[in-house]
Amino acid sequence: MTRPWKSLAALVLLALSCRSEAKQANEAAGLVGVRTALAAREPFHQTVSAIGMVSARPGRYAALAAPGPTRVAGIFVVAGQRVAKGDSLVEFERAPFDAAAQSAAATLANAERNSARAARLAQAGILSQKEADQAAADLAAARAAEVTARRAQELATLRAPLGGIVTRMTAVLGASVDQSQAVVEVADPTALDILFNVSPGEAGGIHAGDTLSLSAGEGSRTEPLGTATVVSVAVAVDSASRAVAVRARVGRATRVLRIGESVFGRIVTGVHPGAITVPVEALVPEGEGFRVFVVDSAGIARARPVVVGGRSEARAEILQGLAAGERVVTTGAYGVTDSAKVQLDHP
Repeated sequence: MTRPWKSLAALVLLALSCRSEAKQANEAAGLVGVRTALAAREPFHQTVSAIGMVSARPGRYAALAAPGPTRVAGIFVVAGQRVAKGDSLVEFERAPFDAAAQSAAATLANAERNSARAARLAQAGILSQKEADQAAADLAAARAAEVTARRAQELATLRAPLGGIVTRMTAVLGASVDQSQAVVEVADPTALDILFNVSPGEAGGIHAGDTLSLSAGEGSRTEPLGTATVVSVAVAVDSASRAVAVRARVGRATRVLRIGESVFGRIVTGVHPGAITVPVEALVPEGEGFRVFVVDSAGIARARPVVVGGRSEARAEILQGLAAGERVVTTGAYGVTDSAKVQLDHP
């Protein structure tokens, strides 16, 4: 072997020797960057977490449209403006509705005369009862048409049906509109509900009267928003989302909630009084299940499969595989191997 190759072989042997010594030193000292905790026996709150959307409460929200084909003649409010019940919002061209109302009134007057005349003739035996009944039916139809025309005439100016905030305004001065398109929406900002979608399995544990804790954001940036109460749980699964709708009523909020805002809701669906729990960081996925690393008195971490029940943001319920008081690896569990030495530096 030549001198350069001998030198290279010596360097390789030296590196392997140093690596082996470092590994032995680490094993003797224990794994660092690992924390442990004791499995606890404590009440465990079974929870369901879901993302919901703030919406106006039914009966406290209105979407208004023109009573028929017409044009926008006036706009009196803008989105975000507070209005009182009866305030004018949008005005349409009145000529078509005034003409329709006058025509309906004339038709009604004529039907009333014809019905009265037919009744007198039928009583005198000059007209058949069938013809008198037809005249009465024509009178009823004319009355209905007159009411409809008069109502359309009144709706030529849209007025707020409730006090609240204008949440949407799509009317454009001079634009054509019809009864199929809402041009202004009003909602009461003090009467808000939150709509959540949960899985059918989760919905089975939710009942009217349950309390939710509300928050905005997740993790360290969570902002508590107050509480809400479940008022209804849908009995059918939505065909599109395959989820079950849950409606909750906002009770106490720490700040003003906005319609359309997304919030996080956490519902406690049950309490297991004597559950065995560990920090969620202790769970290591293994196939379709989980395992934890149990540390013995000598500081050796042993992998052990466990059956997990419910989970919260911080704790996991262990149904099988672990006893209260056993120590498990938490932070750093993903980097631990079976039979590894763990330095017990955490109480």
